[in-house]
Amino acid sequence: MINHITSKRQLRLMPPRFLAASLTRKLSLLALCAAYIQGPITKIFNFEGALAEMAHFNLHPTAFFAAAVIIFELTASAMVISGFLRWAGALALSGFTLLATFIALRFWEMAPGMERMMATNAFFEHIGLAGAFVLVAAMDLDWGAGR
Repeated sequence: MINHITSKRQLRLMPPRFLAASLTRKLSLLALCAAYIQGPITKIFNFEGALAEMAHFNLHPTAFFAAAVIIFELTASAMVISGFLRWAGALALSGFTLLATFIALRFWEMAPGMERMMATNAFFEHIGLAGAFVLVAAMDLDWGAGR
């Protein structure tokens, strides 16, 4: 017979089933990759804007970098969401996020004020996002590919 106290304690330690559900995992991975899907789609539909963005960050030739970013972000996102070499896609997006963050959000070079505060917040949000991708990679390597 199952001990009533033990089973209650075990239930408290178990996460709700929806957290372990395949759909929840897929939606969470989609949410994590949302900016890396939305950004390239926006660049595709406004390629002139993508070129201007590359020029703003002094990335030349602009057409090459714009196309490379579009292909990279969509491919790595597909890897993370689909489970195909998820760990590699997640680490690639983590590294990309860190690189882009240090290029685009140089808050320490800004004058004090609202713009600096917003850049500082965005900088640390992106650091957290990069860390989340490292966790996805570690979990994929630890628990098995594509789970």
